[in-house]
Amino acid sequence: MATTLRQRPAAVKLTDRAEARVAELMAKAPADAIGVKLSTPRRGCSGLAYSVDYVTAANPMDERIETPGGTFFVDGASVLYLVGSTMDWVEDDFAAGFVFENPNAKGACGCGESFTV
Repeated sequence: MATTLRQRPAAVKLTDRAEARVAELMAKAPADAIGVKLSTPRRGCSGLAYSVDYVTAANPMDERIETPGGTFFVDGASVLYLVGSTMDWVEDDFAAGFVFENPNAKGACGCGESFTV
């Protein structure tokens, strides 16, 4: 009996709007950028924050998600804080930015810039 390996689901699910925003970012990315990377550096009132930046070199420890508009990386050290999360892009008359629905977050600061697990 042959064993069939199932593909492991991505650590973070990107909505269609988030994928479109990644495509927009990659369309105007610096020449050496190979993708966009999500990480959770320590900062803010609650301890961890979401950070999205261009990446110029692949790290084998990072999660790699292929989107129609380019490669999206999730920092390997941040995966445990993000697994099961959904990332969306929201725009209104006053603000625009990535929004995260993170089942691992146990709390957030009042301004919404940082979270704790």
